[in-house]
Amino acid sequence: MNPTRLLTMGPVDLAIVIIYFAIVLAIGFYLKKYARTGEDFFMAGREMTAWVAGLSFISANLGSLEMMGYAAATYQYGMLVAHAYWIAAIPAILFLSIVMLPFYYICKTHSVPGYLKLRFGEATRGLSGISFAVMTILMSGINMYSMAVVMKVILGWDINFSIWVSSLTVALYVMAGGLLSAIFNEVLQFFLIWLGCLLIPILGLIETGGWSGLVARIQQNFPGQDYIHLWRNVGSFTDNPMGIHWTGIVLGWGLAISFGYWTTDFLVVQRVMAAKSLRAAQNGTIAGAFFKMMVPLIVIVPGLLALAVLPFPLVGESEAIASGGHSYNEALPLMLARYCGPGLLGLGVTALIAGFMSGMAGNVSAFATVWTYDIYRPFIRKRASDAHYVSMGRWCSLLGVFVSIGTAYLVMQFSSIIVYAQVIFIIFIVPLFGTVIFGMLWKRTSPAGAFWGLLAGILSALGLFLWVKYDPSALKYIAFSEHAKDMSENIYRAAWSLLVTVVVTVVVTWFTKPREEKELEGLVYGLTRIPSHEHYPLLQRPIFWAGVVGVLFIAVNVIFW
Repeated sequence: MNPTRLLTMGPVDLAIVIIYFAIVLAIGFYLKKYARTGEDFFMAGREMTAWVAGLSFISANLGSLEMMGYAAATYQYGMLVAHAYWIAAIPAILFLSIVMLPFYYICKTHSVPGYLKLRFGEATRGLSGISFAVMTILMSGINMYSMAVVMKVILGWDINFSIWVSSLTVALYVMAGGLLSAIFNEVLQFFLIWLGCLLIPILGLIETGGWSGLVARIQQNFPGQDYIHLWRNVGSFTDNPMGIHWTGIVLGWGLAISFGYWTTDFLVVQRVMAAKSLRAAQNGTIAGAFFKMMVPLIVIVPGLLALAVLPFPLVGESEAIASGGHSYNEALPLMLARYCGPGLLGLGVTALIAGFMSGMAGNVSAFATVWTYDIYRPFIRKRASDAHYVSMGRWCSLLGVFVSIGTAYLVMQFSSIIVYAQVIFIIFIVPLFGTVIFGMLWKRTSPAGAFWGLLAGILSALGLFLWVKYDPSALKYIAFSEHAKDMSENIYRAAWSLLVTVVVTVVVTWFTKPREEKELEGLVYGLTRIPSHEHYPLLQRPIFWAGVVGVLFIAVNVIFW
């Protein structure tokens, strides 16, 4: 098949896409008048309701990485990828809501590096701020590249044209309205994504004869491979397509990557921090956890449908470029092309564009916040007016977009965009979680211990990645199996990185001086007064709804065991 073009958009389809771009820009420029101060531009004035904050929280995560990346990974590894939405998300989101949000919200920090400055000082804040800024730029390239893939597969559009249109649109509305604009557009994008992407699983399951028919087709196409279970096939490294053991899923995915991303990646945390109260922030986060559990319907199912119905195999990105075939990253666009004809195609493409722009806007707004408050202000220009910092935030949003365009081409060096994303997360985010959690839960943790633990974690993750890249036989040491695939390697490397961070932090802390307890009030458990929600009715308490989501989480794992 010719991978350059599968469908042509009609006038109605083009009109839907154009109207979407117009609405996004209109929202951004309308909200500009509400983003005059630093608190408005970077934290949306802290006036969001629980539902708005929660929908934005999950929408910032529901970008092209989620939709295209995990659909691609599902084609490679099957139902195992649903762990990314359940064990590798729900426990961490609930932990963020109940345990960590009180500290972020009480100290009124603009970012996670901002909390580390209060807890450990400028050195740790500077290291985390620089590493986070680099990470957001590397990650935002995913959205540009993914949108280019969609336009290539479905429409035959020029890659450069689609990249520049989407990136400049995001730059304009984030520059205009800051986080407030990003949040309102993300809520709009949340509904567009679901409205457009639900078409694929509904029409696909009708074609295959429901879930049982889908399973039967996959087993017929890939005999001997178990693509349809979560836990049943992870008792051995050789019994599943990923080459992973359940210990890696629990410790690497469920602990290191999951808690690292959901509790310390300020791209998502920043959204619920904009809520009007701590309780609203906590309830919004829990609402986000509920919607997160539903996402496999529009992401995992299309990947399984690709396994069931495609008449040709998908391959890694570099192999697809060399052979002219289709890559794993094209699983979702191919399903969109299969099931969405004229009219529906415009809605589906708009849903994907919304996802790309949502993810990119999240990265750009988070980069603007961290650069302005955690790098520029403390290290370059300490004393300036609030208006100056807002202006800096706007212009560095534009700069972040242009740098991201360059990083988009790095994605081509990996088999799929999710593998690329995991590499970046593990290097920058997993060690950060170790540092933050020690800062919150162990008052003895010293500033030196935090700094050297964070640095050791970053360097160890990078070193282990390079070791396997240049010596593939190292897999048997890092992932405990020479049969491990690239995602399995990433998961185990995350566990090693977190372990290194913890060990170095503890060892250095015992040989260095901690801060005085009176300096840690409001920053550490045991020295902070956490607001009580006991005077609220049971149905309005975060802990009640966290329990409800926890029960649903257990249920889906049992159902798809």
